[in-house]
Amino acid sequence: MQNFWLCFVPLFVALDVLGVLPVYVSLTEGLSPAGRRSVLMQSILTAGLVALTFLIFGPVLLEFLGITVADFMIAGGSLLFAISLSDLLTGEKKRSEVDKEEALGAVPLGIPLLAGPALFTTSILLANAYGTWLTAAALAANLLLAAGVFVIANTITRWVGRNGTRTLSKIASLLLAAIAVMLVRKGLLAAIAAVGQ
Repeated sequence: MQNFWLCFVPLFVALDVLGVLPVYVSLTEGLSPAGRRSVLMQSILTAGLVALTFLIFGPVLLEFLGITVADFMIAGGSLLFAISLSDLLTGEKKRSEVDKEEALGAVPLGIPLLAGPALFTTSILLANAYGTWLTAAALAANLLLAAGVFVIANTITRWVGRNGTRTLSKIASLLLAAIAVMLVRKGLLAAIAAVGQ
């Protein structure tokens, strides 16, 4: 059970549902309840399918390319740090200008806002550490939680306000930066150990 939570928490931080929440509210403003449900289903299904596909086939691709776990930890940690730094130094997450009639649940909500580089990198690293199935279960739990948050999006926004969601998103980005530093440190130690063998 402890390993599940060790997978769940980094994925929760990487998914950054609270950071995506203001974008979701903005994009779905003016839509009917049925339209919002449709966007919600599109975003969660798209993010889930893409993330699970990357989780399953990502390690095979890395092995084919000759990339070790240590290499990926250093590169992935550096990428996560850059993403978290960008989120910390800029305002809210960037939103794409899209037509309300388009499948905005798939793009930009599903990809890249929910299932983006941070989620892909974190899921691969967790799969290496704890196994694919446990990581997939933690990913599914996070996506269900995201769906629940989006269902009550307007209530949350009214309760904490836009500034509150931005603050929570900044805290999540800071945690992501700390996780990124840890990954780089572990990757460097693993690479040094491999050279010494």
